[in-house]
Amino acid sequence: MSEPDIVVVGAGIIGVACALQLARQGKRVVVLDPQAPGMGASYGNAGHLATEQVFPIADVSILKRLPAMLLDPMGPLRLDWRYLPRALPWFIRLLLNLRPAYYQRTVSGIRALNEDSLGAWQRLLRSIEQPQLLREDGSLLVFERTESRAGLDALQHRMRQQQVPVDFWSGDAVRQAAPQLSNGIQGGLFFPATGHFLDPHQVVCELVKAAKAMGVQFLRHRVLDGRVGEQRVWLTTDQGPVQASQVLIACGAHSARLTAALTGKKVPLDTERGYHLTLPNEHNRLPFAVTSLERKFIMTPMTCGLRLAGTVEFAGLEQPANMARAWQLHRLSQGLFREDLTAEGAMPWMGFRPSLPDSLPIIDRVCDGKVLLAFGHQHLGLTQAAVTAQMVARLVSSVSMRTSGEYSLSRFK
Repeated sequence: MSEPDIVVVGAGIIGVACALQLARQGKRVVVLDPQAPGMGASYGNAGHLATEQVFPIADVSILKRLPAMLLDPMGPLRLDWRYLPRALPWFIRLLLNLRPAYYQRTVSGIRALNEDSLGAWQRLLRSIEQPQLLREDGSLLVFERTESRAGLDALQHRMRQQQVPVDFWSGDAVRQAAPQLSNGIQGGLFFPATGHFLDPHQVVCELVKAAKAMGVQFLRHRVLDGRVGEQRVWLTTDQGPVQASQVLIACGAHSARLTAALTGKKVPLDTERGYHLTLPNEHNRLPFAVTSLERKFIMTPMTCGLRLAGTVEFAGLEQPANMARAWQLHRLSQGLFREDLTAEGAMPWMGFRPSLPDSLPIIDRVCDGKVLLAFGHQHLGLTQAAVTAQMVARLVSSVSMRTSGEYSLSRFK
């Protein structure tokens, strides 16, 4: 293998999208990952292009919910009590970032990425002649309880303050668009500037195909360590040493250790363990992604069936998956449809979503440009992948360019 210009560590949706963009700039690119492309968190995400989600993963109410998070193994947001000592510093940072100025910086940062995400995905999919993989038909947040209306109205007001396109739909309007939903749904918020992917893994595979056509190599190597030299970066892998002029760290929840090795910076990266349950016999139930306000999960129609997703668990990278949380999603769906969903042949899954305490990713170039960073997108990795690839490509093409402070590594002291 000839020495590449850039080694991308991570073959998820972020790493693959970046690799394609960099190859189009004439760079010789190698992508390293111990798994096949797209087989990590990118394989099992909810498939929702979530441009409307401009607020952090938590607010001050998390303090009230902490006892339930520790005691309820099936709750929508769970913290494994065995992981609490390791997670506590991260949660303290999260709470500090809920102070008004920091919170507003987070909202502005997420919104800036999300505002460009739909257009970036449209351009990227058109460039590989696969625009049909994205359905641009909006998404819906529904509610069932009368007492939920006030909170929904407040959310709509906050969304409009952030220039998020949103409309209120009555229960009749909801059922006109999605006739199989139950009469118990009283209404909801419709987000027209969103959409969903018909098969998130296929999206990665199509990008890989386009990248390979541009000369990108994909190698099943596990990166063990690395160091930055005067002229290049050296990586130690389980298949031997690899060197390049630049390295892009885009391996999601596994990015912290290599970032520390190359930059000397300890990043407060933790993991949102996300579960899904795919129902292969449930086609044509929904025209677009639907989220339940009270039940706190999302249902997305895909070519493989109906995918139920949305739980968050903080238990680190080592604990075994608790697949009961995936099956809980089917129980949560009961009563949302005129006829309950069938779980026959259902496939549970768990993946690791990389999360930083301020809910913003790191998109940056450091070490005199030898090290590039693109990770920490929490549950918005799929949404922000295409726009992140554009930003990384600009960082590589400009010697002096840096990202704005909200996405920089230096924000972590």
